[in-house]
Amino acid sequence: MSQHSTHHGDTPPGNALTCEGIRRSFKIGERRLEILHGVSLELRRGERLALMGTSGAGKTTLLNILGLLDTPTEGCVHVDGQEAGRLGSTDRALLRNQKIGFIFQFYHLLPELSSLENALLPAMILHGRGAFRSRRPEFEDRATAMLTRFGLAQRLQHRPSQLSGGEQQRVAIARALLLDPPILIADEPTGNLDRGTGEKVLELLFDEQKERGVSLLLVTHDERLARRCDRVLYMEDGLIQGDSSAPIPT
Repeated sequence: MSQHSTHHGDTPPGNALTCEGIRRSFKIGERRLEILHGVSLELRRGERLALMGTSGAGKTTLLNILGLLDTPTEGCVHVDGQEAGRLGSTDRALLRNQKIGFIFQFYHLLPELSSLENALLPAMILHGRGAFRSRRPEFEDRATAMLTRFGLAQRLQHRPSQLSGGEQQRVAIARALLLDPPILIADEPTGNLDRGTGEKVLELLFDEQKERGVSLLLVTHDERLARRCDRVLYMEDGLIQGDSSAPIPT
């Protein structure tokens, strides 16, 4: 068992992330295009929840709202008990930084930074340059230990262009977990990887999620992957169409 914090496992039952009546529309010229039509969902504490749906169903728009990267046209989002809609932009950014770790299909690592520096980004953003400098050794130790555990001990000073896709995604997972957030949002995390590499990255992600007791919202097109989650939500035409706690039919 790895030697990192597992304090989320002691969190009382309830919901880590909820949204109610989420609508999102965009104005295109004179037209208004509605993407989400009143979505409500809950991500329970410590739960592994899969969100499935075809391209264009509204999954990415919903994720951006749940992850506080975008605001809904109507409806509310609660993150770890706080209503995000009541917060100003600075406080929303702070809440997102402390409470939500993101893992994307295309990694989104900064090309000019090393693996270690990419993993340290959430702490740099949270504390600002001056305060981060004084705490840098502490965060570097934490990031180095995590990257080493993820099999990247020899890749700490490598830039993304020098890493394989699987290695880049492991750096991205370390970045998402650096501040020990209670919520992880993963958007097709293995979608850019071959099957074998994807399986290894997935095992790593699921192991960390279970050991830390964090809540994981996983968007995927892969039914095999969805089957390994506690619940599956299906999204179609901007609405949640179904909720399954049972295995997906083959």
